[in-house]
Amino acid sequence: MGKKAKKQQGDGGGGGGGGGAAKAKAGKDGGASTDLTGPVQWHSDEKYASMMAYLPSDVPLPPPKGGGGGMSKSMMKKLAKGKGKKKEKPQWNQPKDKSKDAKGGKDKKVAPPKPKFVNKTPKGQKKDLSTPMADGYHPDAVESSWQDWWEARGFYGCDPAQAKGKLDDEKFVMVIPPPNVTGSLHLGHALTAAVEDTLTRWHRMKGHASLYVPGTDHAGIATQSVVEKMLMKEENKNRHDLGREKFIEKVWEWKGDYGNRITTQLRSLGSSVDWSRERFTMDDQCSRAVLEAFNQFHEKGLLYRAERLGNWSCALKSAISDIEVDYVELEGRTFLEVKTHKGNPADPKGRYEFGTLTSFAYPIEDSEEVLVVATTRLETMLGDTGVAIHPEDPRYTHLHGKFVIHPFNGRKIPIVCDSELVDMEFGTGAVKITPAHDPNDYECGKRHSLEFITVLTPEGAINHRGSQFEGMMRYDARIAVEKALDEKGLLKGKVPNKMRLGLCSRSGDVLEPMITPQWYVNCDSMAKRAADAVRNKELKVLPAEHEKTWYNWLDNIRDWCVSRQLWWGHQIPAWFATKKDEKGVDKNDMANNERWIVARSEEDAYQKAEKLLSCPRSEITLERDEDVLDTWFSSGLFPFSVFGWPDKTEDLEAFYPTSLLETGLDILFFWVARMVMMGLQLTDKLPFHTVYLHAMVRDKEGRKMSKSLGNVIDPLEVIHGCTLSSLQSKLDGGNLPPKEVARAKKDQASDFPDGIPECGSDALRFGLLAYTVQGRDVNLDIKRVVGYRQFCNKLWNATRFALQFVSDFAPTPTLLDDLMSSGKMALRDKFMMSRLMILTEKIDGCLAGYKFGDAQMAAYQLWIDDLCNVYLELIKPVVYDKSEETKDARWAAQATLWIAIESGLRILHPMMPFVTEELWQRLPGRGTLGDGEPETIMLASYPKCIEAYKDPIAEESMNVTNKIIGACRSLRSSYQIPNKTPTHFFVRVTPGPAEDAVRNQTDDVKTLGKASVVDINPDDASIPSSHGTVIVDEHTKVMMDLTGLIDFDAEIKKLEKTLGKTAPVLSNLEKKINAPGYDAKVSPEFKKVNAEKLEGLRKKKDDIEGAIANYREMAEAEKAAKK
Repeated sequence: MGKKAKKQQGDGGGGGGGGGAAKAKAGKDGGASTDLTGPVQWHSDEKYASMMAYLPSDVPLPPPKGGGGGMSKSMMKKLAKGKGKKKEKPQWNQPKDKSKDAKGGKDKKVAPPKPKFVNKTPKGQKKDLSTPMADGYHPDAVESSWQDWWEARGFYGCDPAQAKGKLDDEKFVMVIPPPNVTGSLHLGHALTAAVEDTLTRWHRMKGHASLYVPGTDHAGIATQSVVEKMLMKEENKNRHDLGREKFIEKVWEWKGDYGNRITTQLRSLGSSVDWSRERFTMDDQCSRAVLEAFNQFHEKGLLYRAERLGNWSCALKSAISDIEVDYVELEGRTFLEVKTHKGNPADPKGRYEFGTLTSFAYPIEDSEEVLVVATTRLETMLGDTGVAIHPEDPRYTHLHGKFVIHPFNGRKIPIVCDSELVDMEFGTGAVKITPAHDPNDYECGKRHSLEFITVLTPEGAINHRGSQFEGMMRYDARIAVEKALDEKGLLKGKVPNKMRLGLCSRSGDVLEPMITPQWYVNCDSMAKRAADAVRNKELKVLPAEHEKTWYNWLDNIRDWCVSRQLWWGHQIPAWFATKKDEKGVDKNDMANNERWIVARSEEDAYQKAEKLLSCPRSEITLERDEDVLDTWFSSGLFPFSVFGWPDKTEDLEAFYPTSLLETGLDILFFWVARMVMMGLQLTDKLPFHTVYLHAMVRDKEGRKMSKSLGNVIDPLEVIHGCTLSSLQSKLDGGNLPPKEVARAKKDQASDFPDGIPECGSDALRFGLLAYTVQGRDVNLDIKRVVGYRQFCNKLWNATRFALQFVSDFAPTPTLLDDLMSSGKMALRDKFMMSRLMILTEKIDGCLAGYKFGDAQMAAYQLWIDDLCNVYLELIKPVVYDKSEETKDARWAAQATLWIAIESGLRILHPMMPFVTEELWQRLPGRGTLGDGEPETIMLASYPKCIEAYKDPIAEESMNVTNKIIGACRSLRSSYQIPNKTPTHFFVRVTPGPAEDAVRNQTDDVKTLGKASVVDINPDDASIPSSHGTVIVDEHTKVMMDLTGLIDFDAEIKKLEKTLGKTAPVLSNLEKKINAPGYDAKVSPEFKKVNAEKLEGLRKKKDDIEGAIANYREMAEAEKAAKK
């Protein structure tokens, strides 16, 4: 016997040159050795190659894991086919059609072109599945027809009579966060839809009375802006040219023509909403709820009309909410375009200057002294009514109680002492006060009873209070005021200044703080109830970390401005009453506020006016408020208005309160908090018991999805695929600056050089769910979502292949219990059933706990790791053997496979509705399982874990067996043994459960390890001297007989050739590093690069030399054994 040789295996993958043996080293105990105590990388084994090799060519493949040594697709195919091995049995994921290779005459797999799909199923009818399954997964074909059939059959509906009889934990009711009717859904909305529909389908399958209500929001500002732009573009008219009534008609026409884009997207996403209950926040039912809510708030003393400072859009001529403000940070002097202005003549592009701090002096009354102040908005000095100093500032003690004189109108302006506003260490320690145009000044003005002077018109022009600047647009006035101050010698300088600028998200206009008469809701009592509901655990906010933010906002809430100066929306139900002979009664004068009458109708308003004015209707004039309500007002009523409130309808009784509100964190306050406040106030009930806030979806660079950034992707572009030119044409049609367009196009070309491939809704949903980690933002890389298209393909091909195994199998309604009590199950069958039970329990728990990413991963693991990669492969010899002796084992394998696939599809269905319905409907036995068999998978019961069917012994045995199989595969891969060549393995294992496992599953090791023989604990004499070894763990090692399998001389020549190329490169690098002046002349970055190269080359040289020595020792040992 010659000296035994040992090889140290690296990562189990064969590389170029000498392959895996390039890392071989001589050892002490005989064979080549690998430590596999870590997890086996299934990505690099031959079964993965077999699976991946036959994916459709249009599906992009991920890079191989673990660095170098990755196989090309052609190499994967060669590995999977075994170099021309004659096909005797079907291999999973391999198409049946073959064509002859022109050169060698060998069978060559040719990826068939994707067939053009034509949907022949009449709308609303069940898809005809009598034709054979397609060779590959094609989303458009698979996902067609099912949505129409589900809707037509009424599967999404819920009977209120049935729901009323259910306990709260047996019902699941949810309303969709109504998206704006103006737009289309982006991937953030798609995540919302994926999460919400997953929950709805899961609850429905659990037998709960489940209802998911759709709707859209009328989006006052956004819709009016869109229609106004269209009107100007098509007819060169504005809304005032049409008048209010005609303009509103135009908006309804637009809604009818374009408002269904969102519903189309939701249907494509598979959302199982009850379309018969679809609501629009301006429809009659929702409008009645708005009317009633406004009146109830007024009757309770919560709603009032007042003059307050708020955000004003000069472009829209309306107050806007905080959520409609986009902030930009200016680092200093910046020029911006202002669309409402004609243009700055001093700038070549007509832009106006921002981001500067301008100082000017106010003359002090009866003095030669001046007081210098500074501002970033110079035009507001026209409305200054005070100058504030710190009461403790010694520089200005003599000015207490004095006045300054306004340089343009001579108005006396008081100098006030204010320690809250003034920092005497900052600037001159003097602050100009414009109470009507600045939030801080507004509060200061109230503290000191200063005059509030508004100097701007609604359009943003200087009004009659602006002296000689009247009629100028605000930024033209800024330039003119600066010039006039300079002429008076009062301009003291201008410097760059960092500032935050608020822009209207709808118009892009720079916002102005303005005091205007508006309607407000006092939220104090409602906010307290909403905050206490979370504190008392009546309302659960998930993730819980957002509770602190909830409390902070509600505990410091301010009154809500609910009026908007628009035409599109819910017109405020308030009328201003005057007598016909009255003169000079101004509706905007707060002194006449009692003349405003809130009513449910004009008739109601007249009756109230008669009492108020003490005169008959014939002497009264009513003028309805032209303003409309904030869009969030109607949205806040959505959880109960959709069910018919304020009427006591059957739906309201059955479905309200709802179960869950699922939405994004960004609208926690603007919508969620208001729903809770309004629900408690108007119905005395919480509108839902749980709020689940999913993460914000951002692009792969962490930027918010935004049209202005050009990174918004329509879900339909992922579902159906789109070209690069289509993606980029959207950028050209947007409002991005040319530089940003160029950057966005470059990013798109890099990410999607061939566009976005067709992925289908299932892949999109499954991919989005993979990203969900509670409380964290989602940095979404579309290419990762594209990767889940591959999972759909594996699911399809695995099921298609598995159906061959059960084509002659007849399932029964009690199949699971029959199987488990049959006494016919092999250990591998028990393993599969145990894994099914364990993962069913885990996935069910994850969905209950809103851990969608964990549920997705567990479902993926069940299908790929347990079913496809292990069980499906293990049973091939069993199901192919139709002999009488093995019929019980074959039946058990078929039953286990049928149950695993059928249950696995039900587990996946809430996340992937289309492909699971299609495959479930194709299972053998469908339609023969009795009266209780459901018509659709969505009405099938969700799988349950049966504790008694868990089998930890079978799982541990399979765990040991899989490790040994991994070692066998690693050895074959390392030595590049062809698939067609079976090998002889020897397993050394410590006596006990591990030995029992491998003895019980020797056939399974032979099947997946491609072994001719597997000897367990053989004597030393039977193990050949020429063998490779893998150390599995401290209890187990696997050896493979290499006798006659390797041409040592040929391998040595390959390695010597590689060494001959490596050594000179190493020598040259060593000379370069050791050359005089290297340390002084070479930068640290290049030194680091060269050091890493040197280390790599030395290791490569050592590995090659070790492999050569190892092969020589093994060759000598083999020769000695033959003597």
